[in-house]
Amino acid sequence: MEESTIAIILGGGRGTRLDPLTRHRSKPAVPVAGKYRLVDIPISNCLNSRIRKIFVLTQFNSASLNRHIKNTYNFDLFSHGFVDILAAEQTPKSQSWFQGTADAVRQSLHHMANYDYTHVLVLSGDQLYQMDYRKLLKVHERDNADLTVATIPVKAEDATGFGIMKTNEDGTIESFVEKPSADELSNWSSEVSDEMKAQGRNYLASMGIYVFSKDVLLKLFKENPDATDFGKEIIPKAIEEGSKVSSFAFSGYWTDIGTISSFFEANLELCETVPDFNLYDNEQIIYTRARYLPASKLTGTNLERTLIAEGCIIEASRIERSVIGIRSRIGKGTTIESAIVMGNDHFATQDDFDHQSNDRPLMGIGQRCFISNAIIDKNVRIGNDVKITGGSHLEDGEYEKHSVVDGIVIIQKGAVIPDGYSII
Repeated sequence: MEESTIAIILGGGRGTRLDPLTRHRSKPAVPVAGKYRLVDIPISNCLNSRIRKIFVLTQFNSASLNRHIKNTYNFDLFSHGFVDILAAEQTPKSQSWFQGTADAVRQSLHHMANYDYTHVLVLSGDQLYQMDYRKLLKVHERDNADLTVATIPVKAEDATGFGIMKTNEDGTIESFVEKPSADELSNWSSEVSDEMKAQGRNYLASMGIYVFSKDVLLKLFKENPDATDFGKEIIPKAIEEGSKVSSFAFSGYWTDIGTISSFFEANLELCETVPDFNLYDNEQIIYTRARYLPASKLTGTNLERTLIAEGCIIEASRIERSVIGIRSRIGKGTTIESAIVMGNDHFATQDDFDHQSNDRPLMGIGQRCFISNAIIDKNVRIGNDVKITGGSHLEDGEYEKHSVVDGIVIIQKGAVIPDGYSII
């Protein structure tokens, strides 16, 4: 069944909740876990599930995403597989950009007319999880469903932030409510496994992952021409109009990376000894661009629960619960804790060393710095004796050299922080 499935990965809108990380790149292109991009997660899940026809839909700041996909996902001539970018475009039938998740898929379907497929797998480009989509497709086929929604059991305190499904005994979704109030929840519990019940996770939340039978999707689009969103409009319409809508209950690790705080915590959780998201699985491989970088080099550094990507040169005194991205350079005497350092796009050259100054330090982090509760975006130049201490004591906002979101200090891509600068 996976051979006859087309996957569509939704790149999202402007990504304002991930600003300033999305100021110069689209949301799926945001770096994650030191060496990957967010879009690598759903693409890798597809490849591991033997799904080889993949479209990524985007409309904002797509240049870096285009480069990443072009340089990463090249199939041989005999596989008939591809990962293609579909950017929003004006056509005789549509003069507007994508207005929502359903509208994005509707406007892009004409690009798929030349392919033989029976099912459409709709995925989000900003989630962290590992799923074998073949299991989802099998449930869809077993139930003879028109639409299958991947759901995850959540607790009452989380349910108010999701679209909540109510299922009958055989897993068919009978009703749907978008972000119910706490008072409504008593009517929206569903049958879940004993393990989920023990954790108090009695409510089935939509994961934003859907399988449509092709004919049903086309019919829903034709009958609801003004519907722009799957969760708010298409799925409720499908239930209301009598389509067979099934639930695929997923019990593994899943998190939505829609905000700076969720992005920050999801990355730092990867530093735990046994993280819920397993980067070290022999089967569920996470693919990304092969960069052919040298091994990282460390001198005199005390490390505690830290991820370090390739090509780093580190002389820091201590790094704790942090993610250090590719080609990072960190000077002597520096301490980094609870931080994400995204790294650099190239190594420093001899010319960089010859022309460094207080106003133009080397790319990377200098000597005797202290960095805590911060995100250091790519290609940042931080001088010596710099102090960056994020936390609840800082007021959120835009500042001369940085941004603060939920108390997390963000040094924007390519920023220059001179010697002795303090954010405390």
